Amino acid sequence: MTLPPLALYIHIPWCVRKCPYCDFNSHNAPDALPQREYVEALLADLDRDLPLAQGRPLRSIFFGGGTPSLFSPDSIARILDGANARLAFAPGIEVTMETNPGTVEHGDFAAYRRAGVNRLSFGVQSFDDAALKRIGRIHDAQQAERAIKRAQDDGLNNLNLDLMYALPQQTLDGALADIDKALAFDTPHLSHYQLTLEPNTQFAANPPPLPDEDSAWDMQEACQARIAAAGFGHYEVSAYARAGGESAHNLNYWHFGDYLGIGAGAHGKYSSIDESGALQVWRRWKVRAPRGYLEHAKSERVIGGDDPVAVEQLPFEFMLNGLRLTGGIPLTDFHATTGLGSDAIRPQVEEALRRGWLAPQSDRLQPTESGQRFLNDLITLFLPEKGGET
Repeated sequence: MTLPPLALYIHIPWCVRKCPYCDFNSHNAPDALPQREYVEALLADLDRDLPLAQGRPLRSIFFGGGTPSLFSPDSIARILDGANARLAFAPGIEVTMETNPGTVEHGDFAAYRRAGVNRLSFGVQSFDDAALKRIGRIHDAQQAERAIKRAQDDGLNNLNLDLMYALPQQTLDGALADIDKALAFDTPHLSHYQLTLEPNTQFAANPPPLPDEDSAWDMQEACQARIAAAGFGHYEVSAYARAGGESAHNLNYWHFGDYLGIGAGAHGKYSSIDESGALQVWRRWKVRAPRGYLEHAKSERVIGGDDPVAVEQLPFEFMLNGLRLTGGIPLTDFHATTGLGSDAIRPQVEEALRRGWLAPQSDRLQPTESGQRFLNDLITLFLPEKGGET
């Protein structure tokens, strides 16, 4: 057994204002962000996780949030310089930073690029001002368009635009108009996903008027066709890319690679090989509250949990990621990242084939069109058996 590739996730937990649909670990920013203190905490956190890397270089780095662009380019540079002093960066490493179009001033993009960021993910969500207001975003369409153009002018062309559909009161024409606006920027990557009501959010407590299920499906199909006609490949459930524009960091997740997670509430997944050569998969996460994270960053108490994944749970964990890829995932990846043989999933695969959810391939696990539509049901087949049922 060999260890899978390694990535790094860095969580910046603050936003100008938390969106009513958001269930991420994000918090309204204080008047003065503790940037220096938090950078020191992140690097102390990384020091504690270094043994988990086991000499592997980082293939990708992702700054998520929250809104990482609330941190200055100097702070981002200190984090990246500190990471590179501790871990090797693979040649051509992808370094992504999420950004809100309403929080970046002109000139910052060039500075972020000099800091080491080479990919941006813009949380646009919509180019319609009324739609943005209904979902509680702090930017308007003009700010989004201006920010994207400024990033491109500053030499950051590896961009992802995040768009949502089935927004409150949205029509099919409105959803397609958002796609057309996004395509006009000629970015290499688009993310397009449905607004859902997540537990413990403002929208869950007070649901807005959303399009019905049939309307949402019509939007999804029409938008997919429009994106495909523009030359994008639909390579993951909600991700589209021109050739070579796929997200390296997200592909590592979907291929069940390893990743260190540092920052308040950050989650990581890592693998180890014992003396007998058996592979064990672990999940580690950090203290969720920013104040608690800062308080405990230099002690073991910053680790909220560090648990092995049960062997019987591994097929489900693997499929939860790999089956999101529309082209599927090689069967050899299952053994390489779980340590299990194909016999461990043979009954579930046969059942998925019987239902028409997997393509009949001997060396690859690939969802059919029906499997993509009923993806949650397909993945659920791989849950550990309970009482004789799957």
